[in-house]
Amino acid sequence: MIAQLDQVSTILLDRFQHGFPLVSSPFAETGRAAGIDAENALQRYRAMIAEGLISRIGAVVAPNAVGVSTLAAMAVPQAAIEHVAAIVNAEPGVNHNYEREHGVNLWFVVSAPTEEDLTATLNRIAARTGYKVLDLRLEEPFHLDLGFSLAGRREDKKRLGRPDLSVIEVGDLDLLAAVEDGIPLVEQPYQVTGDKIGWSEDKVLNRLDALGRAHVIRRFGVVVRHRALGMKANAMAVWDVAGEDASALGERFAAEPGVTLCYRRRRAAGWPYNLYCMVHGAERSATMDIVTRLDKLSAGIARDHAVLFSSRCFRQTGTRFGNARHTA
Repeated sequence: MIAQLDQVSTILLDRFQHGFPLVSSPFAETGRAAGIDAENALQRYRAMIAEGLISRIGAVVAPNAVGVSTLAAMAVPQAAIEHVAAIVNAEPGVNHNYEREHGVNLWFVVSAPTEEDLTATLNRIAARTGYKVLDLRLEEPFHLDLGFSLAGRREDKKRLGRPDLSVIEVGDLDLLAAVEDGIPLVEQPYQVTGDKIGWSEDKVLNRLDALGRAHVIRRFGVVVRHRALGMKANAMAVWDVAGEDASALGERFAAEPGVTLCYRRRRAAGWPYNLYCMVHGAERSATMDIVTRLDKLSAGIARDHAVLFSSRCFRQTGTRFGNARHTA
């Protein structure tokens, strides 16, 4: 167990990071699994959100399934980084923003409804900060999860299914916007969500299920704050791999225990790396052990690599479907 949680809280967090019940009274089911009633389960989830252990219970949506997104980065002098991070955070489409240990030290994710809106956001950030923005678009995902085993279970990694965008219906964006901060922590959260957008509870449940089966929603469940749970030694490891080898190596990396994200991204001027892995650990040495194992797999294939440990989190939320409609 990573953090000091009792058995009940560990079950509520660990077991329901994936497959959170899509039923009228989900907290009765999660409570039953932990040996408590629905009200006790609700109280625990509310307390864990208040304590910062989890950010929300809700959908993690596949990149570019609804709208477009990119990972962006900037090289910012240390004395200016808080000021620049605040300018970045002022953009409604920014949902993650981290400082990392590298010359290219500010890393953030931007989502927008269209390519034009996304480009405008990046240009605005560059103009308002005075620093070049690297636009590192996703080219091929291998493993996108960010679920964490809190009880030491071995990860059961499944091959990443490609989102079937044909299932998306008119109104699904309204649903995703309604739950972007998580489902409400009440006895019948899907009914309350439906009331918000003029839908029945059954329609909410059916659409969430359909989007999940189509891999548009990658997972629906408890989204933990890994730092608060003790996983503070988190690194983004990157490699420069020739195009013909990047896909095969990415698949090998993705299957490795300890890798929570793995994908190939577009290179940028001054940034030669195209294969990325996120590795999370309680101790820096444990994280480096995983990266070293990956390095051995890349021997003779990768031309260069770097390890960027996270040093500060300026923002961590889900994709902002509501705000993305109104980029300034």
